[in-house]
Amino acid sequence: MSPIDRTTRAHADSAGGHEAASGDTEFRRDLERIRFSPYFARLSAVTQVIGQTGAGPLVHNRLTHSLKVTAVARTIATTLAEQLAAEGPHSSEFACDPIVVQAAASAHDLGHPPFGHLGESVLNRLARETLGLEDGFEGNAQTYRILTALDVWHGTDRGLNLTAATRSASAKYPWTPVVDVSALPDDRLPPGLRRVHDELVVRKYSAYFLDAADLEDARAGSAGVLPLQQSFEATVMDIADDIAYSVHDVDDFYRAGLLGQAAVARELGAWFDNSLELSRLDGQALAAHRAPAGSALELLRRKLHTDDPWIADDDAFVDAVQRVSYDLVDGLLAEPFDGSLSAERGLSSFTSTWIRHLQESVVLAPTDNPRTGLVTLDRQAWHEVNVLKFVHKHFVLNRPDIVMYQRGLSRVLTRIVKGFVSWLEDAHDRERIPPRLRELVDFATDGYLDLERAALPGIPVPTVAEAHRLGRGRGVLDYVASLSDDQAMALSEAIDGRPDRLWAIGQSL
Repeated sequence: MSPIDRTTRAHADSAGGHEAASGDTEFRRDLERIRFSPYFARLSAVTQVIGQTGAGPLVHNRLTHSLKVTAVARTIATTLAEQLAAEGPHSSEFACDPIVVQAAASAHDLGHPPFGHLGESVLNRLARETLGLEDGFEGNAQTYRILTALDVWHGTDRGLNLTAATRSASAKYPWTPVVDVSALPDDRLPPGLRRVHDELVVRKYSAYFLDAADLEDARAGSAGVLPLQQSFEATVMDIADDIAYSVHDVDDFYRAGLLGQAAVARELGAWFDNSLELSRLDGQALAAHRAPAGSALELLRRKLHTDDPWIADDDAFVDAVQRVSYDLVDGLLAEPFDGSLSAERGLSSFTSTWIRHLQESVVLAPTDNPRTGLVTLDRQAWHEVNVLKFVHKHFVLNRPDIVMYQRGLSRVLTRIVKGFVSWLEDAHDRERIPPRLRELVDFATDGYLDLERAALPGIPVPTVAEAHRLGRGRGVLDYVASLSDDQAMALSEAIDGRPDRLWAIGQSL
């Protein structure tokens, strides 16, 4: 197959993309390149939330999560495509190709580093504070970088040569850290952006400075989509991720014995019983260490109104808490998971019922609102997903034992990053750096040197000396982010001189 110019493979082909007699299409080739990628295979050894070694082999890893997101996304995309076709002609932004959606869903977690979101947070801090990278580290931006720059395909010298449609659909947060939001009021800022004391905080983004030109190219054909709005297919992928994340994390925590009925029942029940008193407390009192039960859920209710007044509704919130309480507290959690067939059936029933319900709750979104994409969950399901996500965040992710374990993992990544930077700066020994790391550093450095030619608004252009420094930092992050959990642990110990771990890291070098 001859190489195809990425700039010509635009979304105009979203009805199927140059279908050949064999049934092969450009979009299907996108999907296959992603699924055959070693970055995709690596996800089987990367933590979702709970490490498999601590909770058994049945909890989700990033690969099983990605496969389920893809399945959910395919169902939603197929239903929407049929609905749009039945309604007659729509404007171009409503193009929804199920294969593009599956490709984006398969790719959406490629950029996650070892140890899940904890690893992402640690690498971002190291990027900014230690390596001097203004655009930090972000899992979504790393995904886009893998697809368009780091991964390899035999027909091109960088990236997987994906269509513009698939690249755009993979951009969950289609901007860089220097996004311009001057024309948007606070209640219209897309998720991942917020103003704090009149300063814009960019928490999420889908392209580093090095990859900004590619993202701009991928988005060039997105006619009708607001400047900071996801493409239709990106929104379907995003909703599918939310659905799978909110339901399957509950699945994992229940299996692992980390989600107890009493604590969840107490918080949800106290919010119902004391809602009037809780509504009179200020935010500081609700967030205090010994705040009354129900305070955390009240904070969530207020946050939804602050962030998303276009859809937040107290009646829908009450109904969502009631449904989660009935299905989760009085249903699933009433019997501890013991591995029996009856427990498996109960868990399967809970999961399949909720997944089906949420899939069927996807609707076209209000127009002209960058807070949401072109499709969304309906009002009731949107609140239900937020309550489900609250349950596992509040009752699991903030547990002291998990936080303690995460602090240890943060030291693992810190040791690797600082160790490699020190090695690269060692004039006596840097020639023996692993070949792949050297290639990634050179590749990133060349990218920084090319920024002046790209001349994109807001993207800083480094001097030659700065380009080499930044390239060293970005190359180290690209390398470390590509490790599995076990490779990161072994590499950290090898850097500390543990000879028994030497042969465990060979393939990662």
